[in-house]
Amino acid sequence: MSATHRPPTSNATPHFVEVVAATVERFGHRPLLSAHGSGAALTYADVWGWAGASAQRLAGVGATPGERVVVRAPKSVEMLIAYLAALRLGAVWTPVAPTATTTELNQVIDDAEPRVVIDGNRALCDMVGAAPAGAPEPQPGDWPNPTPGPDQIAAMLYTSGTTGRPKGVPITGAALSANAHALVDAWRFTEHDVLVHALPIHHAHGLFVAVGCVLASGSSMRWIDRFDATEVIDGLRKATMFMGVPTHFVRLLEDSGFDRATCASVRLLISGSAPLPAVTFQHIADRTGLEVVERYGMTETLMLASNPIDGIRKPGSVGLPLPGVEVRLGSFDDADRPGRATEVGMVEVRGPSVFEHYWGRPPDPADRASAADDDHAEGPAQQPWFRTGDLGRFDADGYLHLVGRSKDLIISGGLNVYPAEVEAVLEGQPGVAEVAVIGLPDDHWGQQVTAIVVPDTGPAPSDEFCEQLVASARERLSAYKLPRQVHLTDALPRNTMGKVDKAALRRSFG
Repeated sequence: MSATHRPPTSNATPHFVEVVAATVERFGHRPLLSAHGSGAALTYADVWGWAGASAQRLAGVGATPGERVVVRAPKSVEMLIAYLAALRLGAVWTPVAPTATTTELNQVIDDAEPRVVIDGNRALCDMVGAAPAGAPEPQPGDWPNPTPGPDQIAAMLYTSGTTGRPKGVPITGAALSANAHALVDAWRFTEHDVLVHALPIHHAHGLFVAVGCVLASGSSMRWIDRFDATEVIDGLRKATMFMGVPTHFVRLLEDSGFDRATCASVRLLISGSAPLPAVTFQHIADRTGLEVVERYGMTETLMLASNPIDGIRKPGSVGLPLPGVEVRLGSFDDADRPGRATEVGMVEVRGPSVFEHYWGRPPDPADRASAADDDHAEGPAQQPWFRTGDLGRFDADGYLHLVGRSKDLIISGGLNVYPAEVEAVLEGQPGVAEVAVIGLPDDHWGQQVTAIVVPDTGPAPSDEFCEQLVASARERLSAYKLPRQVHLTDALPRNTMGKVDKAALRRSFG
């Protein structure tokens, strides 16, 4: 029997543009966002009208329903308006990182075959135009304004595959709606919430999680174009929520202003996109009195799990499957599926926000697991399972713990070593700020466990520091899990999502 968590059945879900339109109708007079330092707030009606005028401009340059609109530009209010304009038009919003090279941008263009490309902030501002001061909302007859079906693609994000070339992940309007509604319910968003938004919006965390929750609930945002600890702390004094990646929380902890007084009105701190070390979780709780809510998702699936608002929030766990989401552990080595909840397996999922296949590519059997062995046969149960590539385990309370990516699994002397387990032990040692554990080739063991350590800001590590680090870990780790090499470095390489780039570490230290 597999460790499986099943959702209730759900009714048909509308396209996300209908969700936003309903929010605007209900809360049009309320503030949607205020940019840091500007003082002025834009209401829902302001933003929706601006997006309507911008949709006219997009239509004028050839954007039509179903056509891709590729955008490379820094985060800005105008970027958000352009996204909403594409939604209103029924076009497919396709952002790339503002730091993407011309080669990377061209790879996306070659694959997506967009009708419109907006490259750079100036081009974006020209397309969006200025906020219409008191301008009337465009009428449906003024520009193509179809009501997209729920299964129509609303956005496409690109993620690198095993080939290294970007692969497009089509995301339907219904998937965006299901994702937003599940999170609004799980995190109890209301129109009275104020979110400090300091995330990029070219990926799912900043756009579909953070902005999605706001647009579905009628809440508001303190908008910060680029993460800055001082600006975030200033925003938190009048906010109820903050979403960030672990690196953001580390930077906040470095500022003495991140404390209980600053967070007096804050009810939720939410972390995602990368694992939050348990020691960082505890430091945040000590400083602010708030326990961080860790959650789990990926571009291909949107959000899958979250620690609960009520009940225990477990450090090192991504919590419980969200309503509407099924999670189980499957085989990752062609063996039988794990039968006990404490066993490690490949995280397999299905639900209303899980994508079907990559853009322009047929479904890959390696990405899916059969539903033939399900022990129930009702509706959604027949949907194949998506194999995430993440390894995890369930604890006795049903909480999901991720232990690493399958590609990062270390096999030393024929035994499996899960990097997250070793990292959790080393991160708790004195003098350690951050650590990443990788496997490097070894003629005798096949792979050797190697730790890359960033020392904290205290005294410079002595020659015995690395030896003491391993010696201290012996009490909690079996011998085969202990690092055979420890390298010190000033910083760990990270991608735009804040995740440690272990491939880069293997290249540097291998």
